[in-house]
Amino acid sequence: MIYYYYDKSFEGLLTAIYEAYYRKESPYICPVQKNNQMSIFDTSFTIETSEEKASKVYEAIYKKISYNALKNAYHAYLSEIDGISNSIYQYIKLGFKVGRKVDLYLTDERVFPVHNAVKSVQRESHLMMGIIRFKKLDNDLYYAAYEPDYNITVLLIPHFSERFSNQNWIIHDIKRGIAAVYDKNDCVITDLPEEIYNCSKSRTDQYETLFKGFFKSICINERINPKLQKQYMPKRYWKHLIEKSDS
Repeated sequence: MIYYYYDKSFEGLLTAIYEAYYRKESPYICPVQKNNQMSIFDTSFTIETSEEKASKVYEAIYKKISYNALKNAYHAYLSEIDGISNSIYQYIKLGFKVGRKVDLYLTDERVFPVHNAVKSVQRESHLMMGIIRFKKLDNDLYYAAYEPDYNITVLLIPHFSERFSNQNWIIHDIKRGIAAVYDKNDCVITDLPEEIYNCSKSRTDQYETLFKGFFKSICINERINPKLQKQYMPKRYWKHLIEKSDS
């Protein structure tokens, strides 16, 4: 078995796909990890990310397959599911053969894993648009921490940039140590240490107090149904909900 290891970036994945095509090899593509396991019969290559090569694959997917296939590949990549990089590679290989019809092969083992990952990523990003809670910090900065299952921060930027275009805000994925930082004009993805989250926990603004008061005022104790709550809002998300912070 031939293994191609890339640097975990989407450009790195596209570069690995480029190399597989031009080397005429059929490797297993995966992100580099601390403890990649191989047998003595395996061969591995570390693929150096090339923006030029990645761009060529990006354009080829867009023109020879479809924009939807390119979007699927990116959203599946954001899932970070084990083995998804190689599934994306197989999906794109099939797409180069059959063109835009690739997404009609719903039960094909080269298509199904990608579609399944895409649905999971889109479902969570849609959910987070409704449950992310901001806290006001110093200098009119609004901060929200969350711990999504998938690496979806980049997908939230358009929604919150439009909704809170006149505010400075940070959406912090403390699980991955990255954040979307918006300054009323532009938004960038950057590394952000967990210490920022620890500092924010000690602050309580008036909006948070009002929201908690409103939540308690509309609550009917006799109709509290924890099982139903967990069905609509998995408990793993409760940690960063203002209305659940006292629970």
